[in-house]
Amino acid sequence: MPAAENLLNAPEFTVSELSSALKRTVEDAYGHVRVRGEISGFRGPHSSGHCYFALKDESAKIEAVIWKGVHSRMRFKPQEGLEIIATGKLTTYPGSSKYQIVIEAIEPAGIGALMALMEERKRKLAAEGLFDEARKQLLPWLPEVIGVVTSPTGAVIRDILHRLQDRFPRRVLVWPVKVQGEGSAEQVAAAIRGFNALPEGGRIPRPDLLIVARGGGSLEDLWSFNEEIVVRAAAESMIPLISAVGHETDITLIDFAADKRAPTPTAAAEMAVPVRSELFVEVESLARRAMICWQRGQESRRTELRAAARALPAASELLAIPRQRLDHLGAALPRGLKANTHAHHRRFAHVSAGLTLKVLRGQVAHANQRLIASGERIKLSARALLRSRRERFAGLEVRLKASKLSNAQAQRNAIARDRERTQRLAERARRALVTAMQRLDARVTHSGQLLSALSYRGVLARGFALVRDAQGHAVHAAAAVGPGAHLSIEFADGRVGATADADRPQATAMTESPPAPREARPAAPKRIVKPIDQGSLF
Repeated sequence: MPAAENLLNAPEFTVSELSSALKRTVEDAYGHVRVRGEISGFRGPHSSGHCYFALKDESAKIEAVIWKGVHSRMRFKPQEGLEIIATGKLTTYPGSSKYQIVIEAIEPAGIGALMALMEERKRKLAAEGLFDEARKQLLPWLPEVIGVVTSPTGAVIRDILHRLQDRFPRRVLVWPVKVQGEGSAEQVAAAIRGFNALPEGGRIPRPDLLIVARGGGSLEDLWSFNEEIVVRAAAESMIPLISAVGHETDITLIDFAADKRAPTPTAAAEMAVPVRSELFVEVESLARRAMICWQRGQESRRTELRAAARALPAASELLAIPRQRLDHLGAALPRGLKANTHAHHRRFAHVSAGLTLKVLRGQVAHANQRLIASGERIKLSARALLRSRRERFAGLEVRLKASKLSNAQAQRNAIARDRERTQRLAERARRALVTAMQRLDARVTHSGQLLSALSYRGVLARGFALVRDAQGHAVHAAAAVGPGAHLSIEFADGRVGATADADRPQATAMTESPPAPREARPAAPKRIVKPIDQGSLF
């Protein structure tokens, strides 16, 4: 009976009250936790953008949820079957009486998970054709400008510049980026796309070759270069790109998308340019070979010319037959002239026999008739042409008047619009000028107040005095004043000269009460000096 009475006296809870109490108990007892497990039941983000799945191991399972905003900022995205370490807050879901973890961050559990994720991403990008050899470009033989995407503070950029200086100095543009940590992948991709976006012949020259470089490190340190955004940016680059990430044994996905992979940053610099001294030696060798070939060719042609000269006949032998032909034709020329004269005379006599006065008059009459007919046709054509020109000019005059009226109206409308725009701009300029003057006035007032607050004359106005020696330096201690020293004492309203006594003033007794501590003045803001670097490219 007592046990039954105790049960009857126990407090009653509603379902909501009990669920809320359990929720508070779980959240207060555990709060933020780190859980290691395998992702199960992940089907991608929900239509709302949230992700719902479960974490499991060989003997247990816990429900998990990732909110939309957190999922969009995650560096590693959840995938089915991936073993992860999840960090989040343990809570309950009253709607189904179960507990769950609200995940805030995830990371792959060990190198094996990272390698699995990398292999899966490699297969996906390879299926899209980003690693095809047909997409890769040839490197320029001697680039004028080389763009380098790397950290400006590491040893990588110094190694690249030193190697380029030794082999063949070229102009180098450095785009400073983070090569590790949060946001580094976005910066590297933006740098590659930024170099490609530079116009030809612009103020900043467009590189002929890009080098993406980073020193060695662990797989986690190099993970930024396995991100999909970096790989796609490298594959889309229209400028030939060399990947020099890590050491020779380090493999990243950007190596497959780049046009060339270098085992080290120094090797990338060697791939970018040839050795200038070797080029000089090769050019000199080619010049010597060209001179020797030219000399041999000249000697060969000289020998051939001499042989051809010996084989030619004498000039008298070449001209003998033409001279004989000339003599024969000269002897036959008088007879040919006489025969030609007789033939022309017979032809002239035959033509003159048919040329009588009647024929000439008929031809003149026929020509007069043709001339009269042609005159009449010309008159008719001129009248028709003049009539068509008048009609055309009348039509053009009407169109010109209409065009003048429409153009004048359009010009009036344009002038009205320009006048309104000018008035609006003048009003905006006046308001901007007033605002700028108010800001400058407030700035000058603030500077004056700050100067007055920081000036030592404010201290003098409160009854203090400033002591200077004969050279005008401020005296900070009594021990610095010698006997008979000339001093200058500055008050708020002027200066007074004084001479120190022969006896040195006695130090204040230790038994006196120490002066009240002055209220600590706020430290003046430190002036931050920006490091001098290459700055942004945009």
